[in-house]
Amino acid sequence: MAAFSRAKHRWKRDNLFRVLTRNLTGKYDYDLVVIGGGSGGLACSKEAALVGQKVAVLDYVEPSVKGTKWGLGGTCVNVGCIPKKLMHQAALLGTAVKDAKKYGWQIPEPIFHDWATMAEAVQNHVRSLNWGHRVQLQDNTKSKKFLLSIALAASCMNGIGMCFGSSPCRIIVLNSSDVALECAGFLTGIGLDTTVMVRSIALRGFDQQMAVLVTDYMEAYGTKFAWKCIPKKVEKLTSGALQVTWMEINTSKEYQDTYDCILWAVGRAPETKLLGLDKLGVQINKETGKIIVRPDESTSVPNIYAFGDIAEGRPELTPTAIKAGKLLAHRLAGRSSELMNYHSVATTVFTPLEYGCVGLSEEEAEKRHGKDGIEVYHAFYKPLEFTVAERDAGQCYLKKILGLHFTGPNAGELMQGFALSLKCGATYSHLLQTVGIHPTCAEEVIKVNITKRSGLDATVTGC
Repeated sequence: MAAFSRAKHRWKRDNLFRVLTRNLTGKYDYDLVVIGGGSGGLACSKEAALVGQKVAVLDYVEPSVKGTKWGLGGTCVNVGCIPKKLMHQAALLGTAVKDAKKYGWQIPEPIFHDWATMAEAVQNHVRSLNWGHRVQLQDNTKSKKFLLSIALAASCMNGIGMCFGSSPCRIIVLNSSDVALECAGFLTGIGLDTTVMVRSIALRGFDQQMAVLVTDYMEAYGTKFAWKCIPKKVEKLTSGALQVTWMEINTSKEYQDTYDCILWAVGRAPETKLLGLDKLGVQINKETGKIIVRPDESTSVPNIYAFGDIAEGRPELTPTAIKAGKLLAHRLAGRSSELMNYHSVATTVFTPLEYGCVGLSEEEAEKRHGKDGIEVYHAFYKPLEFTVAERDAGQCYLKKILGLHFTGPNAGELMQGFALSLKCGATYSHLLQTVGIHPTCAEEVIKVNITKRSGLDATVTGC
């Protein structure tokens, strides 16, 4: 155990951690050693300390080529969910200012966005979270013999692939994952010329009808898309601009353009090789590099556990890692036998038109039960707030299969409540028995009554 506390391991993801544990016999220094100070690792550590375990946490962020480092809290806090949502909010406020004029607000021109002000405000909030985590761990040290062994680093926001010192003008985002589209959306929203390069489909792993609605809205919003294209070469010109060469897959034609910034949104690789896990006999998926785990988060080696993004087959979501970490801490302390339930975990993509979902996609439902074995209820609706502002609501849509999918304002807030109903076993008949809150977007979910199979127009009319 002590060897692990002295080693420097590079961890860049929020939930990139492994947990090693052994009951205290006098031979070891800790009941629990957690590698990785992301959301899940911190949750597990704090919970273990609260139930009387002696804990050590190891966290280290290797500086980037430009020297970028960040503080305690992992990717979600420093360069992921939190700064992403705040910048998404900045973009939404820009749209709200435009809407405000239609509602009678007299707003003097010109209106512009100041990048430096936003960046500093977001960084200040991130730093406050870094400090809060540190204080919590120190408090636990005093009361519960919680020991912290961690390399703290300054928070910096350019983990999303660009320098926040100044606002770039033209940006190209390579890939079309949820993170890629979220970044492209808020960059467009604050007035930057943004292009997304898509190799095949957008939002792979999500319901594809919903993915099309999201990207259609983004195109109308101002984001450019280079469909069915792959990057071939990037060259830095003497002017400092980046010249990107790409190929259109269907025609093999090559194109070039210059950008101020390139955002590579092509995913992450777990850094499991650095710990020498093969020597311990820990089983790893050689293709993904992730650790293979059982339902109780245990690995192929006794007393070694893995959860969060580093575990094979687990959702790469902060809340699941936090929940799994807390449950593991209680099991290790003998306080509970409850396992993490990874089914029907809700999530939201914070694109300009938000997309929230829980349960199966239509493709997955058809695959499992056959097209004739499922019923899809759906509706196109118009949020009331879009009416006076004269905003297009053509992509505001919801459908219920063996789950729920929704595009529209505040999709995450709406989806949280319906995720609970699914956990409780709610069915379509339960929705019909529920009285809606009027006028809201959420009420459209409990009013939905038209099936795809019927072929009827699913557009909501009237109140």
